[in-house]
Amino acid sequence: MLRCGITGYKGNLGKTFLKLNKNFRYIKFKGDISKKKDINFWLKNNEIDILIHFAAIVPTNLVNKNYKKAIKVNFYGTKYLIDEIIKQKKNIKWFFFSSSSHVYKMKRNKINEESSTIPSSKYGKTKLLAENYLKNRLKRSKIEFCIGRIFSIYDNNGKDFLIPNLLKKINQKEKKLTFENLNHYRDFLSTLQISKIITFLWKKRFQGIINIGSGFQTNIKTIVKKLAVKSNKKIFFKDNKPTFLVADISKLRKIGFNQKNLKLKRFF
Repeated sequence: MLRCGITGYKGNLGKTFLKLNKNFRYIKFKGDISKKKDINFWLKNNEIDILIHFAAIVPTNLVNKNYKKAIKVNFYGTKYLIDEIIKQKKNIKWFFFSSSSHVYKMKRNKINEESSTIPSSKYGKTKLLAENYLKNRLKRSKIEFCIGRIFSIYDNNGKDFLIPNLLKKINQKEKKLTFENLNHYRDFLSTLQISKIITFLWKKRFQGIINIGSGFQTNIKTIVKKLAVKSNKKIFFKDNKPTFLVADISKLRKIGFNQKNLKLKRFF
């Protein structure tokens, strides 16, 4: 049975990945990813075939509140992990790093893997720092690695994520609700769809950087309208200049990914 090391297994994406791939023998990282000694102990005491690195501070508003901690976890946690893998000469066949669309500069056209990496948020900065370090270190090793730039996730259920926050406001007692700064176009996937794509990438032993998205755009105002249908409330918007962060998934298709099989479709 394949020995799969996994960090961030308690997060929504981590939990979904565990449920999907029951044929792996999981070696869960239970320490503090920002502490070298915890990473050292975990790797020293376990043999790992593939490593899925999900551990991170998300979403963007949590990163904004505590940027220093986000740098420690998102960048230094990844750095320490890579350093220890190389130092201990671990025979890892494939390393997956969960990155983000936030490493890109926002633009109206769909974004491909060659698009400008000018982070659109502080969260994106932490991920790009980690990406660059990972690429430079692992290119000199024999470890195959994949950097998956994940676009928006719609079924994150933590209180700091988009959908729970929108529902919280919709469920307020007021009959008239005004939403500000929601004129954004994003590319949404579920944690199950993302987990299936990561599994597909492992089976292909894909190496390099790849977008993980649906290729469809959804305006967040549309989500609000759909969520509010049964509330009988009047919804108003104070519009901002629109922003766009939508994936070009041509590379994913080129290596054999079939959208229909994974039921990827427009969100809402």
